[in-house]
Formats: sequence, C-alpha cells, structure tokens
Amino acid sequence: MTVGMFDSFMTRHWFSSEAKSIWSDVATLQAWLDVEAALAQAQGRLGVIPAEVTPVITGACKQELFDTERLSRDIAYAQHPFVPVLRQIEELCDEPAAGYVHWGATTQNIFDTGVALQMRRTHALIDASLAAASDTLNALAKEHRDTLQAGRTHGQHALPMTFGFKVTGWLEEVRRDRDRLKARIRPSFVASLGGAIGTFAAMGPRGPEVEKEMGRILDLEPAVLPMRSSFDRANDYFSALTLLAGTAEKIAQDIVFMQRTEIAEVEEAFHLGKVGSSTMAQKRNPSTALLLVSLSRMLQARLPLIIGSMNRMGEGDSSATNVADVAVPEMAILGASIAETLARLVSGLVVNKDAMRRNLDITNGLIVSEAAMMQLSDRLGRHKAHHMLYEAAQRSVMDGVPFTTAIAEHREMEGADAVTLDAAGYTGESGALVDRLTR
Repeated sequence: MTVGMFDSFMTRHWFSSEAKSIWSDVATLQAWLDVEAALAQAQGRLGVIPAEVTPVITGACKQELFDTERLSRDIAYAQHPFVPVLRQIEELCDEPAAGYVHWGATTQNIFDTGVALQMRRTHALIDASLAAASDTLNALAKEHRDTLQAGRTHGQHALPMTFGFKVTGWLEEVRRDRDRLKARIRPSFVASLGGAIGTFAAMGPRGPEVEKEMGRILDLEPAVLPMRSSFDRANDYFSALTLLAGTAEKIAQDIVFMQRTEIAEVEEAFHLGKVGSSTMAQKRNPSTALLLVSLSRMLQARLPLIIGSMNRMGEGDSSATNVADVAVPEMAILGASIAETLARLVSGLVVNKDAMRRNLDITNGLIVSEAAMMQLSDRLGRHKAHHMLYEAAQRSVMDGVPFTTAIAEHREMEGADAVTLDAAGYTGESGALVDRLTR
C-alpha cells in the first residue's frame, strides 16, 4: 500500500525520481551509517577509540546488512528513532568493537550530519537542472532579442518590448537563485558532533578535533559550535530554495497567461497523447506550467513550518526536530522537482512571433502613448501633453478610431506636426540589455 503524494500512482510522476531516491528510507539509513562510519574512522585516527575497531565498525555500516522490518517494529516499540539502529550495528560488530560504536555522539548529531550528506546530493540535482534551464533561457533570449511583444502591467498593455527582454528577466532571476543556493549549501549543512547538548562533554578537548576530522572524511565543514537547538543555518538554504520556488511560479504563471487562447503567444511542449480534458477534446492545457505552480506553492507552504522548527526549547526539543525530520525531505524533493520541471518547461517552449505582433497592434497604437507624450512634451509640457493624450486615448477606445487620428484631431494639435507612433522604435534598451546579459 502506498500513501502520500511521493508514492501515489496518481502523483508520483510529479516529483524528481532521483531526489526521491536520495531521501528514501534505505538512502536515509545509509546516510546515518556513513556518519557513524566516519565518526569511528575519525576517532580511530585521533586515538579516541582503538584504531583496530574502526574497520569493524565501518564494515558493519552497510544498509543491506540491516533488517529494516525489524527496525520499523523496534523503533515503534522503543519510541526512539535511532537506538534500534545502534543495536543492529552493535550486533554486527560484536565485541570489543560494539563497545565503541556511537562513542560520545547523540542521535541528533547523526541525523543532522546525515541530512547534510543528503542535502548536498540533492543540491547537485537542483544545480544541474538550474544550469540546464539557464542555458535554454540564454539561447531563447538571444534568439528573440528583436521579437516584438507587448509589455504588460496589471494585465494591460503598457509599452512595447521584445520577448528576448522578457526571457532575460527570467534568466537573471534563475541565475540569482542558483548563485544563492551555491553560496549557502556548504555553510548551511555541516558536520555536527557535540554530544548530548553540544558541549563535547563525552569526548572533552578532543571533541572539536574529531568533529573536524569527521567533516573532512565526509567533505563537510565542521559545525564548530554544534548546539542542538540551532537550526538557522539549514533555514538559510531553505529560505533561498523558497525564493527559487517564487521565481519558478512567476515564470510558469507568465507562460500560462501567454498560452491563453486569445493571446496564444507561447505554448509549452505538446505531444500526441497529451490530454487536456476528459470532455473537451480541443484542450491543450499548459499542464507542465500549472504543475510547476503547484510544486512551487507546496514548497512555499512548508517554509513557515520549517522556520517554526527553529524554536527549540532548551538544548534539545523533539517537538521541533520531529517537524524538521518530516519537512526537510519534503522540501528537498520539492526543490529538486521544481528545478527539474522548470528546465523541462522552458526547453519545450514554442514561441508564436505572429501572435505577439498581432497583439501588439490591437490597441490601434495606444501602446506607444508614452512615445507620443515624449514627442509633445517639449511643445506643451509633460503635464499638458499627458492630459491631452489621455483625452485622445479615451476617444480612441470609445469611438474605435486609430490613436494617431484621435491625436491629430485634438484641439491642441492645430498647426502642429503629426505625432509618429512606431512600436518597433520604442523598445528602449531591450536589445542592448539582452546583449549585455546573455553569453
């Protein structure tokens, strides 16, 4: 029986299969065991435990040696998530090595460091997808450097621009998201080994040295001050991951808007067999974009939950860590799925230049009213020019006359040269900005 969105036959295809693999029970168990093995190796090298027991403990730290059904039963009975794991390690080691397993550590040390390993692997997936999305957007922006499109504010025509300019905006946000996540991954997820409350009491002066060596083995930075009640470092990364979700949702919503039947400026990839409705055979829905919106909202909704888990009573509080133990894997899988879906969405985007040009012209020149105002401002002053053009624009809309006609026939235009309205000539620095920001 499967329960939940990651495994349901209806929804499991929404999510990155590689990310789900990283956070599976088997992979999570192996991450814990990797930390236990690295701990024993570090302590053996530094003489904290006998060097000869290190290979025995390391050899026992392989998930395929464990009875996971028994683990599940024992965890439920013991009401502790890790002691049953330790018991099976000890059984696999036998004496004297069994007596040195988990020396000076506490459960949260193992879990937090295990999460660091899993997050590093997840980040590699996210980064690869964002690199692919960036490459696609970069090429798309260059291709459409001069493709005219209506710029819109509040859902209404504003000024002309190019589609390449719009895509460059997407590209820059994705690049910033990628840079933020890259900058945060190592300092956010570290090797933690402070013992029961983070003071290294069980290992004494050698504790920080063991933590540093364990981190070196695992390629993680040491926590240095591994207080169990601190969770701000991890939340720094998750906050940045939520910003990525905001970027992805914005791009997806832009595409959904532009794929509307009456706009039809872009269309996401389509293949025969992709179905939009069980009753309306004509539907070609932007399903990938809509999925990306859904994934982004699911991730954003978990940020308050994970931020709330920073509030940890005293020096250890399972009411908070229980929340993190559930929310962290979900946010990691959602983050990887967002990046993967974003890359897939933009790679299949079809651009309809003719529709963009058609839409640009539907207001009879109103979209370049600012250009007309700038031409008239020297003669009338900006404030009078704006008032006059406002009246001309309202006449153009209500009477259906071309904007140029409404301007020419306005009382303020007697004896004045005609105003030139050219959408293609009023895209500002659209092309230059594309050139500057693409590679």
